[in-house]
Amino acid sequence: MLQPALSTLIEFTLWFAVFRGLATAELAGFTRENYLAYALWAGFVGRITSNWMYEFRMIEEIDLGSINGLLMRPISFYEYYLSQFMGYKLSSSLFSLGFPVAISLWLGLPTNLSHLPAALLLIVYYLVLAHTVSFCVAALAFRLNKVHGITMAKNLGLWLFSGELFPLDLLPAGWKTFMLALPFANAVYIPVGYLTGRVDAQLLLQGYFTTTLGLLFFGALAAYLWKSGLRRYTGTGA
Repeated sequence: MLQPALSTLIEFTLWFAVFRGLATAELAGFTRENYLAYALWAGFVGRITSNWMYEFRMIEEIDLGSINGLLMRPISFYEYYLSQFMGYKLSSSLFSLGFPVAISLWLGLPTNLSHLPAALLLIVYYLVLAHTVSFCVAALAFRLNKVHGITMAKNLGLWLFSGELFPLDLLPAGWKTFMLALPFANAVYIPVGYLTGRVDAQLLLQGYFTTTLGLLFFGALAAYLWKSGLRRYTGTGA
């Protein structure tokens, strides 16, 4: 809870400065309070939908050869880490999301809590995609050294594409359309936008559709990288 709380305080300071500098009541059709609500929820939702810890673990399993023991278990490498990833995210989310709910109610920020179940369902669905993308990156360890650098570059890219860095409403129309056509906006922008009144139910449903397409694409890529990687792999580690 500490990291997203600190990030939210920084975001609040920046948005106060932006609106004071512009001397306007609205920016791209939204008030300061709406941007504060977005910054509050984006910090926590972005933390939930990010995946680097288990991605690092999968990469290390392959690099160190400790994957040998996992290959003998009656569960796939993908399922083994998916169960840990989902268990950790779901349990931690129950505690961390109480903070933005409390702050929204305390400050009177525009948040429709009746939209929270549908938004959370999209977030949980996206977590499967997030793990699948991480699995693709980890499978590159069969071929490449220093795959951790790809993880960092991927996370920086998702910081922008997900809408965690800033709301996608601030992008030119063409870029916004392109971003929304990708499944990564479902990590932050669409569920948070639905909660804070930026996004309607139709775009939320589109989020489920693009996440499904993303799962089909990255699932096929993950299967290829994994199977071809195992053919190249020689287990000499623990």
